[in-house]
Amino acid sequence: MATYYLNIGLTYVIIGLAIAILFYYAFRKHFLGNFWGALIVGLVGSFLGGIIDFFFGDIIHALANLNNSVNIFPPIITSFIVVWIFSKISEFRD
Repeated sequence: MATYYLNIGLTYVIIGLAIAILFYYAFRKHFLGNFWGALIVGLVGSFLGGIIDFFFGDIIHALANLNNSVNIFPPIITSFIVVWIFSKISEFRD
């Protein structure tokens, strides 16, 4: 049972990290806290997407699952949106 939750948590961490790397290095967006700020916001967004999946899982059950245990689309979408919003807020602070 512990490996099940570890698998889910690790998947969310990887998604948050990938979104932060995408925004910071590929899109060259400026963030408060530089890469670490983007990483923290990406992780929060990823886990927030997991919570959305937990509560609204029946509605989005039609989406693909990874290993039949983790629905990867809500964390990806939520993490992307949260990091994008943080990027826009960071632009105003400069």
